[in-house]
Amino acid sequence: MAKQLDFHTIKEIFTRFQAAEAEPVGELDHVNAYTLVVAVALSAQATDAGVNRATKELFQIADTPEKMLALGEEGVIEHIKTIGLYRNKAKNVIKLSRILVEEYGGEVPNSRAALYGLPGVGRKTANVVLNMWWKHPAQAVDTHIFRLGNRSGIAPGKDVDAVERAIEDHIPTEFQQHAHHWMILHGRYICVARKPKCGACLIKDLCKFEDKTE
Repeated sequence: MAKQLDFHTIKEIFTRFQAAEAEPVGELDHVNAYTLVVAVALSAQATDAGVNRATKELFQIADTPEKMLALGEEGVIEHIKTIGLYRNKAKNVIKLSRILVEEYGGEVPNSRAALYGLPGVGRKTANVVLNMWWKHPAQAVDTHIFRLGNRSGIAPGKDVDAVERAIEDHIPTEFQQHAHHWMILHGRYICVARKPKCGACLIKDLCKFEDKTE
C-alpha cells in the first residue's frame, strides 16, 4: 500500500485524466435506470463486454421491471446463461423487479439505502447507478480502483470502504463526478494487475508504485 498522495499531486493527476478524456463513460450498455441496475447487478464476477453481449437482446424485450416479470426467471436465464452465476443472478433480477413494481411503482429509487435493499444490489452497484444515472458523485470501488488506489497512492485503503472514503476525502470536488470512471478505465487498461503498462501511463511520474515497468 502506497502512502497517501498530497492534494497538489492528486489535483495534477486528475487534471491529466480530465485533459485526456473530459467525459468518461461507463462501459455497460443500458437504456434507462432500470436496465442500468440490472446490468450492474449482472456484472459481478463478469466482464462488461460479456454482460453487454448477454443483455443486448434481453433489454430489447424487457427494459422495464414489468416486462422482466412477464419474461420470467427461465426466460431471463435463456438470455444470461453465458454469464457466471447466471441462475442466482436471474433469480435476483426477478426479485428486484417484483420489489420495484410492488414498492416503487415500477420506478428505480434514487437513494443508496433503497437501492441497497434490492436483491443482488450491493453498495458498489448502488453507487454506480447513483453516479451514472443521477449524476451523484458516488464512488463505486471495484478491483481496478482498489488496485490503482493502493498502488499509486491516490486512495490507499485496507478495504473497499476505506478506498471509497479516501477518494471522497482526497480528490478535489471538481473531479468527484467522474473520479471512479477515470480510475476504473486507468486500472482496466493501463494499471493492470500482473504487468502494469507504466510506459503508457500519463501519471507515471506522480505514481508511488515502486515496481514500475518500462
